[in-house]
Amino acid sequence: IVDQLFIGQAVGTLGNAATNVAFPLTTSCIALALMFGIGGASCFNLNMGRGSSERAVYFVGNAIVCLIGSGVILFGIAEIFLTPLLKGFGAPGDVLPYAQTYVRITAIGFPFMILTAGGCHLIRADGSPAFAMKAMVMGAIINIILDPIFIFLLKWGIAGAAWATAIGQVVSFAMCA
Repeated sequence: IVDQLFIGQAVGTLGNAATNVAFPLTTSCIALALMFGIGGASCFNLNMGRGSSERAVYFVGNAIVCLIGSGVILFGIAEIFLTPLLKGFGAPGDVLPYAQTYVRITAIGFPFMILTAGGCHLIRADGSPAFAMKAMVMGAIINIILDPIFIFLLKWGIAGAAWATAIGQVVSFAMCA
């Protein structure tokens, strides 16, 4: 959402269209994060409630492996099949170069975004909801700060918005790690 505001001012409608075309990949990240994060957190909580703390940690470990694996796989798919995916999502010829630039950079952050979003469910399940919220908010704040610097000051355009997003995702992940 923040990228939309800054890209609209710096790049224009083609830039906004590019981020919209790229959004299904972000939605895929969130879907994977929710599936493995909530699933792992639920199994963790059920086993803790049963008094099976030794077994509960295995669910956390499995969830983390699935989050990392799915993030790396989605990154690979996005990088290898980028142009067909974006065309399939409806990118017209004039939007495609902007969308390619944006996704090539933001895809670097996919594993971090998936691990952070899913990991925050595990962190909440372990009794630290405030910390999980702080980790997510910190990434957003970093993105908001870096967007105008990268887009306007350094004149990186849509690539600047993508780098700000990816860096925000890595910062959130670093807090959760």
